[in-house]
Amino acid sequence: MRPRMIPTEDASARKREIEEKLKQEQDQLSFIRENLDKSNQLTKSMVSILSSFESRLMQLENSIIPVHKQTENLQRLQENVDKTLSCLDHVISYYHVAKETDKIIKEGPAGRLDEYLACIAKIQKAVEYFQDNNPDSPELNTVKARFEKGKELLEAEFRSLLTRYSKPVPPILILDAIGTDEDLEVQEEVVLEHLPEAALQDIICISAWLVEYGRNQDFMNVYYQIRSSQLDRSIKGLKEHFRKNSASSGVLYSPAVPIKRKDTPTKKPPKRPVYIPGHDLDLRVRHVSDALNEKHGAAAGKDDMLDVEIDSYIHCISAFVKLAQSEYALLTEIIPEHHQKKTFDSLIQEALDSLMLEGEGIVSAARRATLRHDYSAVLTIFPILRHLKQTKPEFDTTLQGTAASTKNKLPTLITSMETVGAKALEEFADSIKNDPDKEYNMPKDGTVHELTSNAILFLQQLLDFQETAGAMLASQETSSSASSYSSLEFSRKLLSTYICKVLGNLQLNLLSKSKVYEDSALSAIFLHNNYNYILKSLEKSELIQLVAVTQKRAESSYRELIKEQIKIYQQSWVKVTDYLNDRNMPMFQPGTKLKDKERQMIKDKFKGFNDGLEELCKIQKVWAIPDKEQRDAIRQAQKKVVSEAYRAFLNRYANISFTKNPEKYHKYRPDQVEEMIEKLFDTSA
Repeated sequence: MRPRMIPTEDASARKREIEEKLKQEQDQLSFIRENLDKSNQLTKSMVSILSSFESRLMQLENSIIPVHKQTENLQRLQENVDKTLSCLDHVISYYHVAKETDKIIKEGPAGRLDEYLACIAKIQKAVEYFQDNNPDSPELNTVKARFEKGKELLEAEFRSLLTRYSKPVPPILILDAIGTDEDLEVQEEVVLEHLPEAALQDIICISAWLVEYGRNQDFMNVYYQIRSSQLDRSIKGLKEHFRKNSASSGVLYSPAVPIKRKDTPTKKPPKRPVYIPGHDLDLRVRHVSDALNEKHGAAAGKDDMLDVEIDSYIHCISAFVKLAQSEYALLTEIIPEHHQKKTFDSLIQEALDSLMLEGEGIVSAARRATLRHDYSAVLTIFPILRHLKQTKPEFDTTLQGTAASTKNKLPTLITSMETVGAKALEEFADSIKNDPDKEYNMPKDGTVHELTSNAILFLQQLLDFQETAGAMLASQETSSSASSYSSLEFSRKLLSTYICKVLGNLQLNLLSKSKVYEDSALSAIFLHNNYNYILKSLEKSELIQLVAVTQKRAESSYRELIKEQIKIYQQSWVKVTDYLNDRNMPMFQPGTKLKDKERQMIKDKFKGFNDGLEELCKIQKVWAIPDKEQRDAIRQAQKKVVSEAYRAFLNRYANISFTKNPEKYHKYRPDQVEEMIEKLFDTSA
């Protein structure tokens, strides 16, 4: 293919266009070159100016920097001088501390503790300075002596504050703290404040300083000695108040019963009523120790004093726990934590030892009394032991953290009381069994024996301390049978077994004693009275429920024994009523003339009955049946038997002439016979 040909006119135009553009580019290039040359000139001028400025700045710097450095050195020197002067003033002040603090130290911290402690702080800093910087200087010894003097005076102030403000807690306040008022719906807890707040804060402050700076624990010994003395005095003050109050008011506190009013002791509860031999079921208020002591000729006035001692000891135990708790609360504010338990242990020792010693004295007295066979003394242990066991959980909590020997004191006392009490109970049971059958000691009227009344009185007294007595017996048991019962159930079962043992021993002994009587009827009356007394005493108290735990038929057994003795007694009338029967007698017809032998037989019948009746009534009239219900029943039954037989006898011989003097033989009418029988067992008739 041949190339296309461009016209000549177009080529010329294109050429001109290119030439114009070329010219424009050349002009622009020339303009740029001119500007570039100008810029180079300006740059050279600026460089020249900057070089000149730099040269001048270097000259200025070379002139100012030496001046600045010199000024800075001068300022540093000035600061060093100021610091040196300040240090010199500070150091010099240490040399003046002894003189400046002399007056304050000598006057002591009383009334201005904060100022005094600030003064001590200055002395302490002086001591530290001289120890670090000039340990050989005499000033060190001076400030050291001043510091020790200050510490001594602080310790003296600690002792002084404690001694001045530590007072025994008033007995009334203690009684409020350990008692309750039943009339109040909401009980207010009594707070025992041992020290005034201002004094307490000073003591706390001194204690903190002595711990941190004093490096001396002697103040803790001072603390426990002073507070220990006050604790012991508080308890002794309560004991003394208790005795005086009981003696002056004529009434006693009730054992283990909280106090109702702070200065009004509760009246002693009435003692358990029991039957008194020789009375018509007259319920007299007697105490078991009264009855038992009469046997040993003890003075009756000792009972009330003994009760006062028991109640006093019980309340002192409660007071110790409450006071010890408040002492520990106070101690925690003053004594460092890691010394609190040890200090508390030392603090309570005097009061605790005093109480434990008194408790051991009670145990020893009961032990000696048991050796003398005076078993009433063991009853003093029961209210105390019950209270100790009730208090033990709180006691253990209070003594938590003390030495083992301290914590074991109460359990040891409880064990001693349980051992002595259990031994006395067992020996009492044995004494009931082995009481000798002394003829002179037997009641002439066949009434209740002293042994019976004493035994029942003793058992009735145990009713107020069932759980304590049961646990006392259980403490001596090693049998595995205890594991099959709950602790309370096992203790109750043991107490029931013990009561049944005493009653069984008593029954055997009574049976043996009854043989002392030559008259079997009097022997029967004696056993009847004693069995009836035992039964009625059981029924009128909770003893019957306790006996029923192990002997379900005890009540019916005693009733059978009573009926048996009544039957034996009634046999004594057979020899009288035998004269009234027709045995071996011929049949007599009214109006028939009797032979001498027949008349004599009838006369012998009348005479035998009359003589037997008179003799029997004379003998049995002085016998006694204290139970009116039983006495009336026995009389009524006997009247019926004798009266019916006598009336029938009189009817048989009413129309038969056997004597010329009928009044000699027909001495008594039936109603007179009944009247004679009605006077049986009545010594006042």
